[in-house]
Amino acid sequence: MSIDLLLKGGMVATEGGLVQADVAISGEAIVGLTAPGESSQAKRVVDVGGLHLLPGMIDMHSHHREPGFTHKEDLITATTCCAAGGVTVTVGMPNVSPSPTTAEILKDILALYDEKAIVDYNMNAAGTVLEEIPKMAAMGILAFKVFMVVDTGRSYPHMPGIGVHDHGKLLAIFQAVQKTGLPIMIHPHDQAIMDQIEKGYWAEGKRDFRAYAQAYAAHDGVIWDVAVGVLLRLQQASDVRLHLLHLQTTGCVEMLRAAKAQGRTVSAEVNPWALWLGNDWKTVERLGSYALSYYVAPHHSEAVWKALLDGTADIIATDHAPHLKEEKEPGWTDGWKAHTGTPSAEHYLSLLLTEVSAGRISLQRATEIVSLTPAKLFGLYPKKGAIRVGADADIVVVDLAKEKVITNDEVLSKCGWTPYAGRKVRGVPVHTLVRGQFVFENGKVTGRPGYGKLASPLPKSGGGN
Repeated sequence: MSIDLLLKGGMVATEGGLVQADVAISGEAIVGLTAPGESSQAKRVVDVGGLHLLPGMIDMHSHHREPGFTHKEDLITATTCCAAGGVTVTVGMPNVSPSPTTAEILKDILALYDEKAIVDYNMNAAGTVLEEIPKMAAMGILAFKVFMVVDTGRSYPHMPGIGVHDHGKLLAIFQAVQKTGLPIMIHPHDQAIMDQIEKGYWAEGKRDFRAYAQAYAAHDGVIWDVAVGVLLRLQQASDVRLHLLHLQTTGCVEMLRAAKAQGRTVSAEVNPWALWLGNDWKTVERLGSYALSYYVAPHHSEAVWKALLDGTADIIATDHAPHLKEEKEPGWTDGWKAHTGTPSAEHYLSLLLTEVSAGRISLQRATEIVSLTPAKLFGLYPKKGAIRVGADADIVVVDLAKEKVITNDEVLSKCGWTPYAGRKVRGVPVHTLVRGQFVFENGKVTGRPGYGKLASPLPKSGGGN
């Protein structure tokens, strides 16, 4: 067998644990895992001795901003961040313009990805138009997405057509998606309760970033708990594959754990801001709206960590949400005027590996929650999500011992900043390969726009579900 590339001498994170092995790649696939020095001659040999080879990360939740908001980010800059951060599959969210509510719009958006993406990709279609759901399901998407918000007609961030709060409409959507066999992702929210909470803050003249952070966390996270309770009950009624986004309260963790104990098809993701950013009030005070997505009180953050460790929470996904500084600055005086969300695709692997170094999470579990489990949940395994013979050669090579301080100067996102600036991390990507080709090599992005391919779910006989 002809071997195009041999990654020689590294420690490989396999499904069964760490092994020292040479990884042989032919074309786009891994064709051999052998003891060091046993592989036959290759066209190119790269010495990765002293480094660790992890399966490329699969980020199921990223805001790429194209089409419609390319002043914040575009598909080239977003996937450049992915290459540098070890993400080999990135999946976009539908709050773009036009939103992918129909098969025709989705087709056009996927064509943009085909032209511009540096890494492999997909797009979570907005499952809000019932008759379009089966058409879009047939186009190779991995999941549907609905924002559980009231559709107010505003242009951003929850533009017309992607927000559904009416419980009857949600049930109809769940039933339609269930027939496709695909999962549905839901951003939980209860707008009626939020309206009541906001009125109290505003009546007292409280509108700054502190008020915004506290309002969304009010009453120990009531807007999240009530919404998730509704969603889990609708899942039980419809038997849809429900994937909960933004897991961030103890109550939500407990409800999710109970649903899983009943054997129901539910899963959930955690985002970096719940673990390393919005869970520290001192950070919120220092960075204001630059630290928000949401404030997650320490007892909730600890519950989320435990859920990740015991398997109640399934995956980490970035919720990469770049905004320009001028879109964040108003938050110092009016948190409701600042665009919500933070960029993270470039740095979340290093943040996670820092926790591995500190002993909070094992390397095995870390690779599961960012690679293997998302691949299995969304139908990409065994082609993706693991370093194994026959799989795509999606690999991130990391130096677990290397330390660095994150700076704004290194940011590759178009937004030009990171809330993690000044953070010391231990464990950094050295190389990223997508289907056997380097897209990030020796600390530099080398991938080219248009290399990325649509990562579609495999037939169920292939082990994806």
